[in-house]
Order: sequence, then structure tokens, then C-alpha cells
Amino acid sequence: MTHPRTTPSARTHGPQDGQARENTAPRDAQVPEDANPLTTTNTHSAHTAQPTPDTALASSPADLRRHLTTHLGPAARTWLEHALDEAAAHPGTHGPISAWELRLAEAGRRCGAAYADAARFLILDAARAGTDALTRVYRQGTADERRAVLRALPHLVSGPGALPLVEDALRTNDTRLLAAAVGPYAARHLAPHDWRHAVLKCLFTGVPVDHVADLPRRAHGDGELARMLGDYAAERTAAGRTVPEDLYRVLALTESVTPAPGTDHPHGKES
Repeated sequence: MTHPRTTPSARTHGPQDGQARENTAPRDAQVPEDANPLTTTNTHSAHTAQPTPDTALASSPADLRRHLTTHLGPAARTWLEHALDEAAAHPGTHGPISAWELRLAEAGRRCGAAYADAARFLILDAARAGTDALTRVYRQGTADERRAVLRALPHLVSGPGALPLVEDALRTNDTRLLAAAVGPYAARHLAPHDWRHAVLKCLFTGVPVDHVADLPRRAHGDGELARMLGDYAAERTAAGRTVPEDLYRVLALTESVTPAPGTDHPHGKES
């Protein structure tokens, strides 16, 4: 089946809590374009740069720490070392809020936006944050802190106890949270019905399906997912909208059914 190249649907970005404070790196933070081990960018869309999948989270915390030590400036490096030592020495909850939780909020200002995610992940790891602590940080944190929690889940939580955080992120239209929510933790623990809807949510909001961890395995032979994709493609075609190319990519992985009639040649522009 041949599909003409289509223009991806417009991205819908939700509000980015705390984004303003992340936009300015401290003077001593060295920020080469490709340095961030957790959030590099590509040009998936001609109009909006999207983060690529997080490959560095497969590395050990020690490797990630060495990476930051190499790239951060002296003041940022000193702050991070102190924050990690503090988190390791005083894990868990101490009073209304733990000292390491305050460091999560400081990470963007101290390390710069290019390294904030990696720094937050290391702090969460050093504090040995469990499901309760991660839930507290997620509920009380900014969008950036929530994203760090979602990325840390596969490393810090072994069972499905943190799924409510993933489910909450999937209910938003914040594309950064959605991209983090469909990572390895969701691939391991999200039920088939919810996982299928997560894939559709990515297509609907314009999050590249490259972010969906373990997509080929989970989509393989999934006839129900194929049906949902066909229905979605038919709806968009009937409305005169383009069908995202990512939809055809996922449909091919299901190796089940063909899309509904009339979806081979999507037409019209995104409204």
C-alpha cells in the first residue's frame, strides 16, 4: 500500500509550568547544542522541534554523572555534587519537604535547561525515591519536575504502583509530559487498552511515535490497535484532514488489517 507524504498534524502544546526559569542557563554552564543526554532535539516537524527518545536513561547513573561532570561549569558542578551528597545522606521525607526536593526545583537555574533533566534524575536516584516520594514530587512539582519523575520511573519503581502518574500525564495535552509518559515504564506496565489509547493520544497531539518505548513488540499483531488506527484515519479523511504518517508506521507494525476504505489517499489540509 502506497501512501503519499502528508504534513503532520499541528502540535498542541500544553502550558509549561516553570518553563521560563529553565530558559536561561547560568553563566558557567557550558551548553553545546548536542550536549544534553536526556533531551536532544530533531526536526520532526518543519515548524516545531520535538525531543527525541531518551537514549541516555539506559545508561547507569554513574555514567550520567560523569557526563554532567564533564560538561557542567565549576559552579554548577559543585552545586550538583553537593545536591547528590545531600540526597544520598538524607533520603526519604524529612519534615514537610525534603532538602533534595528543593534541589529538584533549583536544577534548571543551577545547571541550565540543557542539563536540568539529567540533574533531577540523578537527585531522584541518589535519594532512592520510591513510589510515595515520586508521587509527592509529581503532584507538587512543575511540568519540568513531573517530566523528570516520569523519566525516572523505569529506574526507580519495579512494579506497577506508579501507573497513576503515567495515567495522569496521558490525560494532559502537554506534549513534553506525553512523550515522557510513553517511555519504558508504560511499555512494561500499561494495560493493552490504555496503551493503545496512549498511542492514539500521541498521534492526536503530534508527539512522534518514536517516543513510544517498545512500540514494535507491543504493536505486533495487535488487531484491535489496527482497527482503532483505521477508524481514526477514516475520521480524519472524512473531515478533509491529513492522516499523520506515523499512523501508517504503527499500522504496518500491527501486521493485521488494512485501514478503512478511503484512507489510502488522505487529502486536504489540517484545519
